Amino acid sequence: MTIRKIIDKTLEWFLVFLMSVLVIDVLWQVFSRYVLNNPSSYTDELAGYLLIWVGMFGAAYVAGKREHLAIDLLIQRSSPERKFKLEMFISVIIVIFAITVLIIGGTSLVYTRFLLSVKSSALGIPLGFVYLVMPVSGVLIAYFDIDNMFNMVKANRKKL
Repeated sequence: MTIRKIIDKTLEWFLVFLMSVLVIDVLWQVFSRYVLNNPSSYTDELAGYLLIWVGMFGAAYVAGKREHLAIDLLIQRSSPERKFKLEMFISVIIVIFAITVLIIGGTSLVYTRFLLSVKSSALGIPLGFVYLVMPVSGVLIAYFDIDNMFNMVKANRKKL
């Protein structure tokens, strides 16, 4: 089993776990509010943080599967050579975004949240842990797109 497949499966199961916790959290929130008439104080905040994590790790997962939202009308109508160039250009832009915004910017955000000891209001956990998803998902997205670029180059060489 390759490293890519191990990362894919781990990420897939982690997303299933996060979604399960999110569903249970929201169900408890609804139950405690409407049945018990005593809303839980932490469920709303936890649901928001879990949604952030599901969104960011989900973005990394679909980037790895190359199923992310895209307007590919130009690519569909291009010649194979132009299609290759466009896909490589898009992958380079995605890697640059992942490195600059998610990895560098996210690491800076995490560092400052830990440095300033910022904690969440209801859960009381350091917000650095919540924002840690940014650099981690950035690394995953960059890895997946770099691996995709290598695979595109290999496939393009075989065609020549």
